[in-house]
Amino acid sequence: MKKSILSNLFFGIILFLFVIVNCGKDTKENKTNSLAVNSQKKLPTLLDFGAHNCIPCKKMMPILEELKKEYQRKINVKFIDVWKPKNKKLALSYGIRRIPTQIFLDAEGNELWRHEGFITKEDILKKWKEFGINF
Repeated sequence: MKKSILSNLFFGIILFLFVIVNCGKDTKENKTNSLAVNSQKKLPTLLDFGAHNCIPCKKMMPILEELKKEYQRKINVKFIDVWKPKNKKLALSYGIRRIPTQIFLDAEGNELWRHEGFITKEDILKKWKEFGINF
């Protein structure tokens, strides 16, 4: 338990320092290139930044899997584990402060909206509908 708390605290401090150092830098090009958001099809995308060890993130997993299966031709759904070394830069470039964080992107990769914390499937679908994505 203590190890998990310390690792969360350490990651939070590192994330905070990186955001402070890079505040104001234009990272849009970086984000698009490193994520290849819509490499398969030009579809709106739901990015979920989280971690496999995070309890609210674990609660999001079945919702993300359902969305992937049910709406695979309507939206892309991607989970990014921020604790994996290869994903830390990406999380920082998106300004992730808390996990889970969901970012809604249009088909061109532009951010439409973001949410921090757990969100239900119904609320996700409702938000997509607000952006004109009807299922």
